[in-house]
Amino acid sequence: MNYRFDDDGNVLPPIPKSIYEINSYIKGLIEEEAQLQEIYAVGEISNFKKHSSGHFYLTLKDDKSEIRAVMFRSYAQRVRFKPQDGMRVIVSGRIGVYSQAGSYQLYIESMQPDGIGSLHLAFEQLKAKMNEEGLFDDAHKKSIPKYPNTIGVITSPTGAAVKDIIKVATRRYPCAKIVVFPSLVQGTDAPGELIKGIEYFNIMNSVDVIIIGRGGGSMEDLWAFNDEGLARAIFRSHIPVISAVGHEIDFTICDFVSDVRAATPSHAAELATPNIEEIAYRLNEFSQRALDSIINTVEAYRVRLDDLASSRVLVKPLTLLDIPNLKLAGATDKLYKAFQDRIKQDREKFIQLNAKLLALNPMSVLNRGYGAICDSENRVISTVNSVEINDNINIMLCDGRISATVTKKERREKNG
Repeated sequence: MNYRFDDDGNVLPPIPKSIYEINSYIKGLIEEEAQLQEIYAVGEISNFKKHSSGHFYLTLKDDKSEIRAVMFRSYAQRVRFKPQDGMRVIVSGRIGVYSQAGSYQLYIESMQPDGIGSLHLAFEQLKAKMNEEGLFDDAHKKSIPKYPNTIGVITSPTGAAVKDIIKVATRRYPCAKIVVFPSLVQGTDAPGELIKGIEYFNIMNSVDVIIIGRGGGSMEDLWAFNDEGLARAIFRSHIPVISAVGHEIDFTICDFVSDVRAATPSHAAELATPNIEEIAYRLNEFSQRALDSIINTVEAYRVRLDDLASSRVLVKPLTLLDIPNLKLAGATDKLYKAFQDRIKQDREKFIQLNAKLLALNPMSVLNRGYGAICDSENRVISTVNSVEINDNINIMLCDGRISATVTKKERREKNG
């Protein structure tokens, strides 16, 4: 410590330092220490927070201690996986002092998961997320058309994949048109171009099926096909999508969200097209079966026609009328008998009714000599009160009629 003295040789108190000066001094000591400027550390993440600015704020700890840490956006955007509380990570960076707070912290420049690759972890995290959202469900899968008119291909225009697809598709189904949307298939710009390809074919609605993919490579080479934005673009596509990324052992998020996953680009071309040789074979088979069916049908009708031509009904058609004639004769006899019976019954009834009418006929009484019928102006005289003195009346007897004039009338009282 440097001491100050006055003119008399007395020790003066030291000049006080500001807090900022103290922290700046400590900061200089720490940041000038080489061993603290290139640190590798392993620990468990806690209190993780991703700021709206893109910075990561967290605490790294082990079973005995902990240290605050920050990872600025320029470094954080390189992290492939999603850091979470409880995750063990290996980080590299430097120790620095935050002068305003008087605290030191670890400034992280790189971060890797402890025990598992960052790309693999990022892949598993995104896969779990999208599976939970239902983007991989079979219910959303669209059928691949059996006979496509146009096939859209999104891949590198110079790679082996596009050549394999065109070669296989042209050989299998030469009548289909192939439209290639050129795109990067590797690097940070690749997902955006691949998404543009999906959107282009959907907006134009010019293809029946889309093949998206590339040839084989490392996980880093295929990483563009693990992009979340690309996966969601494929999910939104109303045109069926076949994923053809890498080799048979390679899997990407694109494979899970697409409608069909092909083991290779060549396999994708096979899935997108029918085999024209098989179609020709089946057409020939159907044609032969149709011809055989026609021949068999004609032969069956010929046999049936021969049977009909030799049948009794055609040889002696009048024999068909034998039984109906017998039935008609029997019915005619029954009808005639019923008619005769009805006439007899009606005649007997008529005789009975006629006898009753004759018995009630006044003329019958007259014919038997029992009196006369008198009338005046066509009215039957039934009582004395029906006529007056000097009325002209007619008297009907059994053998004629008499005209008379009333000169006297006498009313007889009824007994009782």
